[in-house]
Formats: sequence, structure tokens, C-alpha cells
Amino acid sequence: MSRRRRREGLALNSEINVVSLIDVMLLLLVIFMITAPMMQGGVDVALPKADARPLESKSGLVVTVDRAGMIFVGDTRMTLPEFRASFRALAGGRAKDGVYLRGDAGVPYGVVTQVIAVMRAAGVGDVGLVTEPETAP
Repeated sequence: MSRRRRREGLALNSEINVVSLIDVMLLLLVIFMITAPMMQGGVDVALPKADARPLESKSGLVVTVDRAGMIFVGDTRMTLPEFRASFRALAGGRAKDGVYLRGDAGVPYGVVTQVIAVMRAAGVGDVGLVTEPETAP
């Protein structure tokens, strides 16, 4: 009977302890802050260096030509004939914000001009060539 009396005298604690939830939230925030810059996708290319005026940042279509001559639209890998056949459809709605061409510094000039010619034939008039800024001596 003494047990029952002790339980009746204790009040229930109905509060939620949020300190541990805040700790978890801050840990996740730190993880996302560290990994977000690494998650910038794209194909790894060595961009040519040029002293060019930076463009306004837009969310256009990104076309990349790597050193081997493979073409990437976003992250989708294609050959030049596949690019010719499908670029008009790919650029349909996204080309209005512009198309950014990222060409590796070691890719032959002829491949880049073929890619630009396909873009122009598809009706894309706003093509930005992406470069790295030159370092001052």
C-alpha cells in the first residue's frame, strides 16, 4: 500500500526535452555545410584560362566537352552523333536561359566548333563559353 501512495504523489512530466534534438540538428547543419560545396556536380574538365568578363549567373543548360571528345549535357554522356540527334529536344525549354559550353583546354578546336554548330542549328543564339580566370603574375 505504501507503493501506491508514492506513485499518486508524483506528478507526470509532460515536457519534451529538445536539447538532444537541437544537438542533432546542429550536427546535420555542419554536415550539410561541409558537403554542399563538394556536391556541385558536373564533369571534371580543365577549363582554358582567359581574361574574360564574368557573365550573370543564370540557370541555363550546361554542355561539357571533355578531353576525349565526349559530350555531356548536364550529366548525360553522349557522342557527337547522339548530340546532333537529341540536342534540339534537350534544349527545348531550358535554352531560353542560355547555354553554357564548358570545353576542356586540351580538346581539339574542331570538336568545339562542331558542338557550337549543332547548337546554332537548333536555334540557340545565346552560348556562353566558360573559362577559368587568368592568374596575375
